[in-house]
Amino acid sequence: LVARGSSDNAALFGRYLLELTTGIPVSLAAPAIHTLYQKKLDLRDALVVGVSQSGEGDDINLTLKNAKRSGATTLAITNEADSTMARLSDETFLIHAGRERSVAATKTYTGQLLIFHLLARALSDGKTEMDIERLPELAAEALKLKSEVAAMVERYAFMEQCVVVGRSLNYANAYEFAIKLMETCYVVAERFSGADFLHGPIAMIDPGFPVFVFAPPGPTLKGTKELLTKLHGIGAETIVISGEPAALKMASRGIKLSHGINELLSPIPYIIPAQLFAALLAEAKGLTPDQPRSLSKVTKTV
Repeated sequence: LVARGSSDNAALFGRYLLELTTGIPVSLAAPAIHTLYQKKLDLRDALVVGVSQSGEGDDINLTLKNAKRSGATTLAITNEADSTMARLSDETFLIHAGRERSVAATKTYTGQLLIFHLLARALSDGKTEMDIERLPELAAEALKLKSEVAAMVERYAFMEQCVVVGRSLNYANAYEFAIKLMETCYVVAERFSGADFLHGPIAMIDPGFPVFVFAPPGPTLKGTKELLTKLHGIGAETIVISGEPAALKMASRGIKLSHGINELLSPIPYIIPAQLFAALLAEAKGLTPDQPRSLSKVTKTV
């Protein structure tokens, strides 16, 4: 999987989902191997998937070109049918999100997650029941949390730093929420796996320090509750995004989603209130979330 920025966060989700549902090993590519070091990899019998909302990232497209020369089949996941990525890839999956006017990607991120759901279901050959037809309904329910989130953000209008924690399928959401806080609110937002966070970074948490935690159901919930217990003991300000009453009860403040959402389906409905939080917090800070400073819609890197 080859991507940058928010698309790279979507690819991180894709890695977890594809490995969990298909048993196929998945790697996140390092574009610099191709762009800076010009090394050729043996990619025979590999599928190389480029993920980009615009399809115009030079480093991603060069990686796809080199992958084709190295024997790979290439697939583009993009929102732009006429993009360079779509033209050079063997196959293209369009996100169909419509024009995204904001510099900060939101609907294209959730659209990319949806494409990975469809790809995982096709490649799993029915081995994993995912019920992805429920996702539009779950997303619509999450969008109804806007007024609840709006009532919460004023408390954090002067927040300058925080931590965002998620594991497994929602690890990508920790990265995505953090990047939204950084690019739209100018908050220094560190992101961690819940497991990695306990291996040292938790030492930086002081009483009152804001820690955002994704706490979906499933195998990660037990460890997340143990982390919340430790954070409570430190006196941290924990803001928990969850549908699980036990996790919400342990939070300083909670954003409550529907109970019992299948963990495989949780990333899309769980990121939506986080996206709302970042947009509304930017406004509370007197900023324009659609036009962050120093950024443009298409970022060219090598």
